[in-house]
Amino acid sequence: MRKKLPQSLGRTLCILALIALFVNCSHPKGNSDTKNPPSIQNPPSNGGDCIGVPKIKKEVDLVSINQTNPEIFVSLAYASSDNFMHEVLYLKWKEAYLQKPVALMLNKAQDRLTFLKPGLHLLVYDAARPLSVQQHMWDALDSIPVKERVKFVSSPRGKSLHNLGCAVDLTICDAKGIPLDMGAGFDDIRLIAYPMYEAKYLAEGELTKDQLANRTLLRSVMRYAGFSGIPTEWWHFNAYSKKEALERFQVIETEETITQ
Repeated sequence: MRKKLPQSLGRTLCILALIALFVNCSHPKGNSDTKNPPSIQNPPSNGGDCIGVPKIKKEVDLVSINQTNPEIFVSLAYASSDNFMHEVLYLKWKEAYLQKPVALMLNKAQDRLTFLKPGLHLLVYDAARPLSVQQHMWDALDSIPVKERVKFVSSPRGKSLHNLGCAVDLTICDAKGIPLDMGAGFDDIRLIAYPMYEAKYLAEGELTKDQLANRTLLRSVMRYAGFSGIPTEWWHFNAYSKKEALERFQVIETEETITQ
């Protein structure tokens, strides 16, 4: 005849059995090796909505160049058909816009120009450019191979600094708004418009010393204010790198971004 276990001992054994079952269920065989726990290097993203992980709010503070500094003249090329596409691209914008910090940099460039050459003014052809306009420009040139097309206009996929309000196309003009002679016009696709070839064309006599001096003056005042030029367009200047601009500012999607 089997002896009964004491009631207290039976209760203890039952508790131990339940603990063993719980531990076994909470540690599946696939993860039982604690020396090699599951990787957590790439946890699933929730788009920055984790508790305690705030989203980074990008800036969008576009200001009118005309209203910021009346000493800077504006002739918005894409608000008329007087451009390389011979088409009105800005259907609503009549003013040129930049992100506020960039507009302040441009003011500094104008102040420097006034100091060096009183009576001269910066003349802006284009500044902030909606991505929708960039897309239209890109699509309108679809008969040109992509490798060649990028020489005329940046691909909207990569987001131009114009689309972020951080680039400006401009020249220098006199008090009457007449541009100085730069040896090549705005949006001129010829190699003579490339700063990288200026020495070549100067040596060949196709670019004069006065034309080069005008370009040099423009670069001087823009660099003084913190802008950088590019080797293929004498008129184009960037306020920031693409990386910094994308991290800091919102892309300007359409003309409706600004209510005029």
